[in-house]
Amino acid sequence: MSIRKAVLSDLSMVRQISEVTISEIYPRYYPKGAVDFFLKHHSEDHISRDLERDLVYLCLDESREIVGTITIKENEISRLFVLPSRQGMGFGTEMLDFAEKMISERYPKIVLDASLPAKKIYLQRGYKDAEFHIISTENHDFLCYDVCVKLTRLP
Repeated sequence: MSIRKAVLSDLSMVRQISEVTISEIYPRYYPKGAVDFFLKHHSEDHISRDLERDLVYLCLDESREIVGTITIKENEISRLFVLPSRQGMGFGTEMLDFAEKMISERYPKIVLDASLPAKKIYLQRGYKDAEFHIISTENHDFLCYDVCVKLTRLP
C-alpha cells in the first residue's frame, strides 16, 4: 500500500473513484437530492482545480492499482474516497494517517466535513463535532452534515 501525489492526468481516475463511491454508498444514507449535490460538488472542475494546486493524493494497493483518493487543503481533509469494492481493507485508515501526519506538522488542528458513512470512523479517531450544517438541495431534500475537528497539538 502506498500514497502518491496525483497529477492532472489522474483526473479521470479521481473523478471515477469519487463518483462510484458516492453513487454506490451515499444513497444508503442520504436522499436523492443530497446524493446529486455530492456528485456536483465533486465535479471534474473542482477536482481539476485541486489537482492544479497539488492538493490531491492517490492510494495504491500492493499491485499499484489506484483504490482511493484524498485531498488536503491546508489543515482540511476532503474528498476521502475508497472504491466500495476495496473498503474495509485499511486504505481509508492509511490515507487518514497520511493526511493527519502532513497537517499536524504545520497546523494545530485538522478540520473535515463528516459524511454520515464515515462519521463513526472519525469519532473513533478522536475527532469532535464543531459545527452542524443543513443545505437545501433538489427534490426538496436536505443534506445534513457535521464539521469535525481534531487537535494535533497544543495551539
